[in-house]
Amino acid sequence: MTRASGLPQHDLHVQLDRIVEELSDTFHGVFSPETVRRYVDETHALLRAQASVTTHLATLTARFAKQRLTDHGHALGLARVAVPQVLFICVHNIGRSQMAAALLDHHASGKVAVRSAGSQPQDHIPQQIVDALAELGVPLACAYPKPLTDEVVRAADVVVTMGCGDTCPVYPGKQYLDWQIDDPVGQPIEQVRPIRDEIDRRIRDLLSELLGDA
Repeated sequence: MTRASGLPQHDLHVQLDRIVEELSDTFHGVFSPETVRRYVDETHALLRAQASVTTHLATLTARFAKQRLTDHGHALGLARVAVPQVLFICVHNIGRSQMAAALLDHHASGKVAVRSAGSQPQDHIPQQIVDALAELGVPLACAYPKPLTDEVVRAADVVVTMGCGDTCPVYPGKQYLDWQIDDPVGQPIEQVRPIRDEIDRRIRDLLSELLGDA
């Protein structure tokens, strides 16, 4: 039997068809079902390529495809955007960029839209990263590594790179920041904590700038 994403091929097609149907309803009047189908199929392929455990791949496909379509609509001016959007990028999207995104989302309380991505994403976030954020009361249970895609960059107002060099495309009208911060991946939690605290300090400064606080 041919299997993909941990499911028989027929069941996989049923799940993807259901995702397309639900997202077509969500984006009715914004994107055609054909566009939604293209994004769902492409998103599934992107996530499947980096996944070693594929049990929840359909759920992640639905979440990431919805985010990508939202950002595509934002970039095209088809959706109303009420808050600034910040994108954090590192190489694997399992350390610095995940910590930064979680901390900004925590501190912003909905006043900023937050995204993260990796130029070469890996398949899981190390437990030390999860534990270090949990110490500050910042959950990371629902986070997952995501590949860097064009629409997420186009939709961002601020793009923060963290050790990924020049892999991020540059578009006019955006603020680009490069934060030189040590990589916490593979480090014991005692060494992750100061990196977390440095990211948190920079996040607080960025948030103050974005919201115009005195």
